[in-house]
Amino acid sequence: MAHDIALSRPALAPSSRLSLLTATAALAAEYLDSLADRSVAPTPDAVDRLRDLDEPLAEGGADPLTVVARLHHIASPATVASAGPRYFGFVTGGSLPAALAADWLAGAWDQNGAFTAMSPAATAIESVAMRWMIDVLRLPAGCGAAFVTGATMANLCGLAAARHALLERAGWNVEANGLFGAPLITVVVGDEVHVSLLKALSILGFGAKRVIRVPADDQGRMRADALPRLDGSTICCIQAGNVNTGAFDPAPEIVAAAHDAGAWVHVDGAFGLWAAAAPARAHLLAGFADADSWAMDAHKWLNVPYDSGVAFCRDPKHLHGALAMDAPYLVQGAGREPAHYTPEFSRRARGVEIWAALASLGRSGLADLIESNCRLASRFADGLRAAGFEVLNDVVLNQVLVSFGDDATTRAVIDAIQRDGTSWCGGTVWHGRAAMRISVSSWATATADVDLSLRAMIAAAQSGVGSR
Repeated sequence: MAHDIALSRPALAPSSRLSLLTATAALAAEYLDSLADRSVAPTPDAVDRLRDLDEPLAEGGADPLTVVARLHHIASPATVASAGPRYFGFVTGGSLPAALAADWLAGAWDQNGAFTAMSPAATAIESVAMRWMIDVLRLPAGCGAAFVTGATMANLCGLAAARHALLERAGWNVEANGLFGAPLITVVVGDEVHVSLLKALSILGFGAKRVIRVPADDQGRMRADALPRLDGSTICCIQAGNVNTGAFDPAPEIVAAAHDAGAWVHVDGAFGLWAAAAPARAHLLAGFADADSWAMDAHKWLNVPYDSGVAFCRDPKHLHGALAMDAPYLVQGAGREPAHYTPEFSRRARGVEIWAALASLGRSGLADLIESNCRLASRFADGLRAAGFEVLNDVVLNQVLVSFGDDATTRAVIDAIQRDGTSWCGGTVWHGRAAMRISVSSWATATADVDLSLRAMIAAAQSGVGSR
């Protein structure tokens, strides 16, 4: 029977495999080459054609190259050109060439990066990437790290480590006994806390609505003078890079107060943590390296393919204590085993793209990427102000908030910009006002892209769309 199954599913011959991968690379290159000239948002017709993929599963299989070519023909036009130079929605980086190529190679390797016995290469590369990131992000030497899907899971890992450490200190084994009957932990967040951190808190059983919220200032920074009473059963969550304004909480004051009280400090630094790699922006992170855990995304400002996030923990034993696993059949080496630091057991080798991105950029290239995006964000702000529109935030990083008048007008302009297709920006609400948010996060964005986008934005705003 097994022999019959093998005969019914023949493997590709080496020559056919090469032809398939070569053809697929050509289609991918064709797609990437088109991004600079196509509409950033897909056309309605392109989205409608996705229905052609919704059909009953065929009885027999199809030629792999036919499958991939059809996928490209139907789905590529319906993608959002977030890999291109004029996508400014959310905080979405593109993919650096070396990171994209490494991602393809890692896909061919098809490694489970859980244990060294499963992939010595994945474990070794991850360890190097971890060390490099701790260095360029100016975090304490000896930190532990978890390579996960994104900042939501990175926040979850950091907060799980905090939960483990605080309850262990209180004599409670939360991994064995759960939260029923456990000593109470208080969680403190700023009023501008990101929803991903609240989601992580809810998954961990802390309850997203049970947190104590601290008022924020006009830039979204937690007010250190408004901190509640902290103690050794408190997790204090601060932010490095507000998702709307790019602002940083006053870490020196908050961390000092928290540690004086015996509290744990966790940093949500999804994109802002990368500012440490740019000498001209590193001052924004004063005090953040004194925290106990940190969460960040690599698919944001490091510009590696989705999905890729990392959690760091000052003392690796707390991350290990919260997330380690064991079973008789697991073959474990004497060194760091990645599965002991992440929620997942089966996991792809995410460290490969991070290693490739950092290796291709080097220190100076990474600093230039961050600084260039920040300068281009300031160029957006200056151009919009000069055209008579209101920039609502202090542009200290890569985020710009702009109002085009009343809320209805602002929303209409955002819609017009998205439909125009020159660039794509999203909407938000800031202090009760509708605003357009510009996030400059891609290595591919150049001054010409900003100027082209500015002209389109200003034309949309001056076309009278809000008065219709």
